Amino acid sequence: MDNLSRRNVFKVGGALGAVGALAMVTPARAEPWTWSPKGSVVGTGAGADPMTLWDPEADSVVASLLDKGAVPKVNELLRTWTKNGQALPTGLPTELRDFMEYARALPPWTDRAKLDAAIDFNKKRGLYLGVLYGLASGMMSTVIPKEARAVYHSKGGADLKDRISKTAKLGYDIGTANAYKPDGEMIVTCVKTRLVHAAVRHLLPQSPHWSQVADEEIPISQNDLMVTWHSLPTTVMKNLTAWKVPISSTESSAFLHTWQLSAHMLGIRDEYIPASWDAANAQAKQVLDPVLAPTPEGLKLSDILLSLGAEVDAGILSKPILGAFTRFLLGDKIADWLAIPKELVWDSLLDVAWGPFIAVREGLLPVPLAPEAYSLFDEFLRQAALLYLSELRTISIEIPQTNRPN
Repeated sequence: MDNLSRRNVFKVGGALGAVGALAMVTPARAEPWTWSPKGSVVGTGAGADPMTLWDPEADSVVASLLDKGAVPKVNELLRTWTKNGQALPTGLPTELRDFMEYARALPPWTDRAKLDAAIDFNKKRGLYLGVLYGLASGMMSTVIPKEARAVYHSKGGADLKDRISKTAKLGYDIGTANAYKPDGEMIVTCVKTRLVHAAVRHLLPQSPHWSQVADEEIPISQNDLMVTWHSLPTTVMKNLTAWKVPISSTESSAFLHTWQLSAHMLGIRDEYIPASWDAANAQAKQVLDPVLAPTPEGLKLSDILLSLGAEVDAGILSKPILGAFTRFLLGDKIADWLAIPKELVWDSLLDVAWGPFIAVREGLLPVPLAPEAYSLFDEFLRQAALLYLSELRTISIEIPQTNRPN
């Protein structure tokens, strides 16, 4: 609560009272598990409910490191491992080294042609992607109850700006031209994040604060990983499609493939990774859409996220404008859950002028229908993307050793 202004304390406090009872009974998802592994990148699988599965390969290794007190030394060594093709540091425990060598290998279904095609897509759509990763995906994470609780009560919740910077790094790394090449960093980011998730699974059950509100004994199941994954590429593509941004089938497939690889590298089993956008949308309807709900933790996190824009000395990124854009992207229901007030001017402007703005920007209309709105929106895109990327100061993704201290 230290990061909230006095005024926002009262606003969020009122919202907490309104959702408190609901937050304790948030839905798990549609039951039973019905998504078929035939729709996955490998087209086959056992079809087990992903809510009953975690990441045993990483979990056992990291639990051992934590129990032995080896994490400080491991973190020190891993700070030097920054490039995909770089040799692992000497001195790592044997079991960790063996796991990381296995985890860093790209799957046999990797398509280099699609990765090359994704380079042009990311260049052309970089501004859109930065905004959508930061606002649509970032704000959606605060209404994913299990994720909001896990983030808030883990060590990352005590320094949300640092936590956001690590998420921003993943979004940045996946959009680089060399993301999965030896001189890129996406594989490193994914493997280190996988180790962090394993540590959280070991540590959070020891937190009395998390245990009081959680509806599970172990966090970050395969199902939870899939939910978070859909809050990123599936949500982004849904918005780009709604904006009628021209995207060729080659570009669409390439963008999906970069994220399919990220799912594999983050430890999601291949049988759960959608093979197409149709399969992804069908899966999201089962694992993502039904679970969205407000929680006290999510309300606090969303308020901090929206406040980050206010730290930038630029009026166009004020909290009300970022809130209006969140409402535009995620809808009234989610915005109301997050106690985001309606902004008469901006809400109306987005509803009326955003579509023509995108059409002008994409060359579908010859001249701006409203030059002032066009310039305003264009500057918003640039500054919002810059805000997202400005969190990419020197970042070291490290294995946590504790939960949220307070």
